[in-house]
Amino acid sequence: MSGQPIDMNQVVGRDDILFVTLDTLRYDVACALIEQGRIPNLASVIPGGQWEKRHAPGSFTYASHQAMFAGFLPTPASRGPHPRLFAARFAGSESTAGGTFVFERADVVGGLSDVGYRTVCIGGVGFFNKAAPLGSVLPGLFDESHWDTSFGVTSPHSFEMQVDCARTVVADLDDDQRLFLFVNVSALHQPNWFHLPGATRESGDTIESHAAALEYVDRHIGRLLAAMSSRRRCFVILCSDHGTAYGDDGFTGHRIGHEAVWTVPYAHFFVEGPKE
Repeated sequence: MSGQPIDMNQVVGRDDILFVTLDTLRYDVACALIEQGRIPNLASVIPGGQWEKRHAPGSFTYASHQAMFAGFLPTPASRGPHPRLFAARFAGSESTAGGTFVFERADVVGGLSDVGYRTVCIGGVGFFNKAAPLGSVLPGLFDESHWDTSFGVTSPHSFEMQVDCARTVVADLDDDQRLFLFVNVSALHQPNWFHLPGATRESGDTIESHAAALEYVDRHIGRLLAAMSSRRRCFVILCSDHGTAYGDDGFTGHRIGHEAVWTVPYAHFFVEGPKE
């Protein structure tokens, strides 16, 4: 299971690291698609073929990513304390353990840069588009950042284009250069009606089109994992930053304190690289 202890001090410096946020993905939808056999590629890499139930550190993209980049990944939905993979040095932290990679910066991106990683962001939703100061904060943490309208929420081909960008990033690196790649996947976010066959702009976004968007991501996730493990073993963190409501108890969207928003799927795992 994803919750098994990992000594990140044995990972950092050895492996490439991939952090993928499936923006707005609901836990219940993610689990249902696993059970229904609709996302076979994700099921084949998620430990035990089951998502881990966790609680998001924020109810919308900006807040959640600020927390996650500070080391506060979604918290297991069980009694803690739960040791964290990454943590800024902070006196009295009860979730920093022996296997936690502790960094001296305010964010893990800078912490990994300090130990030799090339840090790269491939943005998705508007908080990564660099079109205004607010959309520049998160990508500004990285050595290199990429965003294009084809990566955004209105593009039916967003994840394919993001994967193509990731493959180019990996191909351009020296073999000995470690990589921390972050990808914010926009495909699940509204609007997503165009991922559901037969849906129209007028019919709008539904929980069914949200599910269809995850199926779309599943069809292309293999190329991303293959690229990231093409040089060496890769440690992968895969999760949602928050969920979203589709009429649940009368609510729509996120940035609200609803169970559909706070409960998220999570997994971490290794993808082995070429035999050395």
